[in-house]
Amino acid sequence: MTLDRAEAFDAADPLAAFRDRFVPADVVAYLDGNSLGRPLLATRDHLVRFVDETWGGRLIRAWNEGWTETPTTLGDTIGRVALGAAPGQTVVGDSTTVMLYKVARAALDARPGRAEIVLDTENFPTDRYVLEGIAAERGATLRWIDADPSAGVTPAQVAAVVGPDTAMVVLSQVAYRSGYLADVSAITAIAHRAGALVIWDLCHSVGVVPVELDAWGVDFAVGCTYKYLNGGPGAPAFAYVASRLHDEARQPIQGWMGSADPFAMRPGYQPATGVRQFVSGTPPVLAMLPMRDMLDLIDEAGLDAIRRKSIALTEFVLELSDELLAPLDVRVSTPRDAALRGGHVTLDHPDFQELVPLLWERGVVPDFRHPDGMRVGLSPLSTSFTEVARGLLIVAEELGAGHRKKAA
Repeated sequence: MTLDRAEAFDAADPLAAFRDRFVPADVVAYLDGNSLGRPLLATRDHLVRFVDETWGGRLIRAWNEGWTETPTTLGDTIGRVALGAAPGQTVVGDSTTVMLYKVARAALDARPGRAEIVLDTENFPTDRYVLEGIAAERGATLRWIDADPSAGVTPAQVAAVVGPDTAMVVLSQVAYRSGYLADVSAITAIAHRAGALVIWDLCHSVGVVPVELDAWGVDFAVGCTYKYLNGGPGAPAFAYVASRLHDEARQPIQGWMGSADPFAMRPGYQPATGVRQFVSGTPPVLAMLPMRDMLDLIDEAGLDAIRRKSIALTEFVLELSDELLAPLDVRVSTPRDAALRGGHVTLDHPDFQELVPLLWERGVVPDFRHPDGMRVGLSPLSTSFTEVARGLLIVAEELGAGHRKKAA
């Protein structure tokens, strides 16, 4: 019955045909699309063409034929397709860690006289570590929000800690563990009323949850591109800097490619105008190629349709968890209200750390997050309902076998 229901959902799925655009995966169920998206068939062809024609044919001349501008041209595409951002505000390059450092330092310096940074205990380690380092560098104080590990940061919690000393608030739109979907608009407005700037980490939302950075009045945002944007392992991150801040925000890593005239190579650093100033070193042109194909796919499918399927997939995971896994003492650590949930579901059980490697051996690929969470990450354009059903049936089988072994 479980598989029959899944197959019926797939038959009615308006996005089902998009699955054929991806390189076939030799697995039963890939349930980790929120960590590393699958490659597209078009990407394989485009990489070969790039080596043979653009890199191989044009050689260094290609820098003057578009490569130099890729951080901003690709940034504009991400902004249009996935961020609700007008042109000239998004730039691609570096890792999420480096991009976060840049915008956080810029935000702190743009609020002189304020020395408090608001963050939460459940944010991704990179975010917390970067901000701890900046606080130590700049003599700032960290104000911690004690977030519920099974939920996330609420507007009321932010309102309770921001004040006249708050320089910036740094949060994730979708919590990396629980999948909680924060109210970006409300929290941003609360921070602004206190005179603070806001940085949003979009790593677990870009490409799967509709985002409206301009409409929400967001100041800064960062995000990776190897999850739902399918840029590949180590693909460069992006940063969004609202145009109203371009004249006052100054990033701290002054590299030649972010200068006003990189090839003049004159003494003294003069930043480029606009978001280009947030570039530092040579753009990773080759690493930027794969995400273009996924952005085209997202543009074709439409983010609203992607979000609808994402909700349907996560609802199906919750249903199957209740039916198959709850009797085996599995707990759901993700909000059941779709309006509060991103694109993944976290299931908790004390045996999951040892179980996940066994699942991988059987071709079911979720991931594990301490202390006892198994994340089921669902990339809507590449994931079928049948895949989800087959994967969770095997989870139930392995977990049940473990229970029986312990009982014996």
